[in-house]
Amino acid sequence: MDLEQIRRDYELGSLPREQLAASPHEQFALWLQQAIDAKLSADPTAMTIATVDAKGVPSQRVVLLKSNDSNGLRFFTNKNSHKARDLAVNPNISAHFSWLPLERQVQITGSVEPLSEQQNDAYFRSRPKASQIGALASNQSAPIASRELLDQQFEQLMQRYRDSEVPRPEHWGGYLIKPSQFEFWQGGRNRLHDRFTYTLADGQWAIERLQP
Repeated sequence: MDLEQIRRDYELGSLPREQLAASPHEQFALWLQQAIDAKLSADPTAMTIATVDAKGVPSQRVVLLKSNDSNGLRFFTNKNSHKARDLAVNPNISAHFSWLPLERQVQITGSVEPLSEQQNDAYFRSRPKASQIGALASNQSAPIASRELLDQQFEQLMQRYRDSEVPRPEHWGGYLIKPSQFEFWQGGRNRLHDRFTYTLADGQWAIERLQP
């Protein structure tokens, strides 16, 4: 396979400056809704988040965006996981949305703060029971001897809480990503893509076009 020959041109659209919303949160909400409406994948809310540990080693993984507004973006995870341990020592984070069938990408840079216990409880209760049990059964990012052992732990907990409410694990909860910069990327012909950044300074968002 000759990977050098795998390419395509981007011809679906453009991103003129005058079409940008004044707020990056509004622009992001618009693109997110368009990605959802396009039914381009099973997971339009999937985002790749990058964290850095105490030694400066980066790590990436995919999580699901669960809400967003003018305050930021929220996701939930096991607080004992690799990413949560990274965020405990370095709260800086980067999130990336790849909607390539629409020839669009969004990159968000910022820092995180933990959500409240009330927010964690409310979202945990909204999850299907099997997902709640999964959060109890898995010690995320820790080694395990076999898949059979994991399934066994899950089934035991399903039986235990078959007729009762599943308690939210203390180590399970969410984060708010507080953005300091957004970059919106729209593919263009001849690799002349449209790229715009919104950068937060003194409480205001400054918009700048970047060369592709």
